[in-house]
Amino acid sequence: MEDRFRDHYFVLLRMALLLLLVIYIVLSQSVLTGASVEVLLFLALFIGLVAGKELLEPKKRIWLLGAAAVLMIYIIAALGTAYILLFIFLCYEGLTYWKPRFPWYLAPLGLAFLPGEIGWEVQFVIALFMGIIYFQHDFIVESYRKQTREDTIAEQRLKHSMNRREHEMQEEVRKSLLQAENQMLEEREELSQTLHDKLGHNINGSVYQLEAVKVLMEKEPETSKKMIQAVIDQLRGGMDEIRMILRKERPEKYKLAILQLEKLCEDCRSKGVEAELITEGELKEIPEKYLEVILDNAYEAVSNSMKYAKCSRIKISVHVWNQMIRCSISDNGVGCKKMTDGMGISGMRKRMREVNGILDFETEIGFTINMLLPL
Repeated sequence: MEDRFRDHYFVLLRMALLLLLVIYIVLSQSVLTGASVEVLLFLALFIGLVAGKELLEPKKRIWLLGAAAVLMIYIIAALGTAYILLFIFLCYEGLTYWKPRFPWYLAPLGLAFLPGEIGWEVQFVIALFMGIIYFQHDFIVESYRKQTREDTIAEQRLKHSMNRREHEMQEEVRKSLLQAENQMLEEREELSQTLHDKLGHNINGSVYQLEAVKVLMEKEPETSKKMIQAVIDQLRGGMDEIRMILRKERPEKYKLAILQLEKLCEDCRSKGVEAELITEGELKEIPEKYLEVILDNAYEAVSNSMKYAKCSRIKISVHVWNQMIRCSISDNGVGCKKMTDGMGISGMRKRMREVNGILDFETEIGFTINMLLPL
């Protein structure tokens, strides 16, 4: 109801102004003798034409405006200049339809100086009052409305762009996660194939030699000793190959850590809580012991947020700078006024002390855990 009134308030204001003008003119001219039926019919028709145009599309309103102008010219010619105020009102109606520049809004004021039965001073004051109403709406209120509409459209476009970008980022994260998992599976398959190709024949050969030693051990002890030594050397070589393969194929620790953090965010999203991971800088510069601390504290912080914070959003950020690593885990939940160190918080503090890190908390808006680790 309020929105409909706000959208059509100017129409209601103009109709009220028109009725007041008609009542004022009729009373000032006919308060003693009474208004004739002819005058009342003409005025009713004029009001109907002016009010009826508001029900039409903007392009069709010009026809009723033209009809009202013809009728008003006839009324003034037939009944006198007492109705000049209605013609001034009609002029402003035309101006608010075409919306020309400001000087045009001064033109109807000149009609107020025409000789009439009311007096030009009163006519000018009423015409000036009407001009102020129409000018304020057409230039100030409409300008504000236009700016508001543009701001609303811009805000909606920005929200749409942000939502689209967020969706794209989530899709990129999911694709990266899937790509990382596929890469790990491929590396695992390649490792299995390499172990089979490199060591399978080696181990099978050693087994066959040991079976032969079992047969020859009593009959040819010297030959058996040589064969056993050959098997030992062969197995040692196999162990060296295993070490080389594992050293070569082992994935980098930081990639596994980031993958685990992505999986943690994915688990949160599966439970209805928005979660995102933001990384910046050279992640490969993070030492392994720091990665373990970051992972353990992140799991503890996210677990607490999911249990107690009543949050709808969690953000994990890892920033690597020249001399410092900063990791933050924040939520938009209820926060807390007074912190009490339970087992979880105590464990975080202990892990940070072991690596000479700094741990602090922000509890006013949601809950945020900040970790600073020196490089």
